[in-house]
Formats: sequence, structure tokens, C-alpha cells
Amino acid sequence: MKKLTYTYILVLSIIIQYSCMNAQKNSSDIVNDSIKKNGYKLAWSDEFNYIGLVDSTKWSYDIEGNEWSWGNNEYQYYTKARKENSFVDGQYLHIVALKEKWNKKDYTSARLITKGKGDWLYGKFEIRAKLPGGKGIWPAIWMLSTDWAYGGWPQSGEIDIMEHVGNVPDTVYATAHTQTYNHVIGTQKSKGLYLSDCEKEFHTYILEWDEKGYRVFVDSTEYFHFKNEQTGSNEWPFDKRFHLILNVAVGGNWGAAKGFDKNIFPRELIVDYVRVYQFLK
Repeated sequence: MKKLTYTYILVLSIIIQYSCMNAQKNSSDIVNDSIKKNGYKLAWSDEFNYIGLVDSTKWSYDIEGNEWSWGNNEYQYYTKARKENSFVDGQYLHIVALKEKWNKKDYTSARLITKGKGDWLYGKFEIRAKLPGGKGIWPAIWMLSTDWAYGGWPQSGEIDIMEHVGNVPDTVYATAHTQTYNHVIGTQKSKGLYLSDCEKEFHTYILEWDEKGYRVFVDSTEYFHFKNEQTGSNEWPFDKRFHLILNVAVGGNWGAAKGFDKNIFPRELIVDYVRVYQFLK
């Protein structure tokens, strides 16, 4: 009887394990088939199914603007390869803003970029994430030019797929910045989307970008469309390679525009996955 019971349990365990593996495979196949049907193929991704610092073949740490507060009077110092500010736990990427003294700043955080390791002209970009909240917090999922072919900012453009400020806890924003349209002169093209649970639940932030323009979605809801006016790079610099940026800023011109709470830390942006799809040829 004991031998029969053991054999039964062993067989059942094998069946369950095989079923789970098969279900995962089928699920993956369904996703890939769906993407292919919609004209895309997976070109680059990070599923964050490992432990430790981020994959150095895909990500770098951007620290170049620390001395001038990134042009936005931000309060944080972005650190490099420091697990307290960015780490992967086997399922998620965590970007953590902390209240601590570091290189003449009162806060630390991380700014991760794919520059030189993931640079794309057109495609579909999906980032599933849960956002940090609190007055003064400013997380962003965005893109900058890799080659700066048209000059420095804003000539070469900026694509903000998602920005969120803790002072407006129920809204996310998509924005385009170019020479003609940018926030310095108050002409930026931008739109907000009411998303009451963005600080409590994961949502997928999506960019679909081609030569005619780009669209931004949250999950299946499209809420921002920036069109190529066909008038030149001052309005449309988005015909060159761009790379992805993930960061959590602290304070700054927008982040602290309606107040700042020093008692909310730590705060973290949690990312489930980043997937980049290219058009099928």
C-alpha cells in the first residue's frame, strides 16, 4: 500500500509538472502568435526572471546629469550598480528612491537606460509596471535619442510613454518634446489619463511608433496620438534611433510643484517586464 501510494504521488507530480510546463509553453505560443498576427515580432525583452543587479548586456546606469540635477532641479543622486537603488528579485525589477545623504544630495535613486544595448527606430514597446506614489515622487518610462542627430535636447526629441507625479495620484501622462513642441516654451504636446489604481496595480504602458506618428496606450486604452506633420525635424525628430529609460526622480520642477513629503520614503517603481517588438517584414 505504501509503495502504491508513493508511486501514485510520483506519477501525479510528473503529470502536474508536465502540465504546467505545457501550459506555459502554450501561453507563450499564444502571445507570439497574437503578436505576429498584428504585424510584430519580439525583438528584445527583459522578463526579470533572475536575481541581482540588472542584466548588464541590456541595461546601463545613467549618472551623467547628477551634478546639474538633470536640468529639472531634482533632489536625488542616481547611483550606479547599487542594489539598494535597483535590483531584480527573480520576478520584478525594483527601482527604489531612498532618503539618505549621498554625494551632496539628500536622496538616492536609479536611472536605467538601454542606450548602446537596445536602440530602435519604430516598433511597439510594452512596459508592465506598478508606480510609486507620494508628494514629490516622479517616476517615468520614456525614450531619448541615441545619436542626437538633430542636436541636443529638445532638437532630437523626447518620447514620454508614462510620467506620473505623486501630487496627482490618479493620473498618468504621455508627452512629446521637440524643438517646436516642448515644456520650456510651454508648447509641449501632452495628455493625461485618469488611472485611479496606478499606484496599487500593475498596468501595461505601450508605445506604438512608426513613420506616420506614434500612439500611447495604457493596457488597451489609447489616449495620446502624436502625428508626423511632415514639416521637418523641428516638429518630427522621431525618425532616428531611440533608447528606453526607466527612473524614479525625487522632487524637481514638476515632481515637487505641489508640495514635497520627506516622510514617504522608500518609494519604488516595480517593473514586471519590458518587451520591444519590431514590425514583421
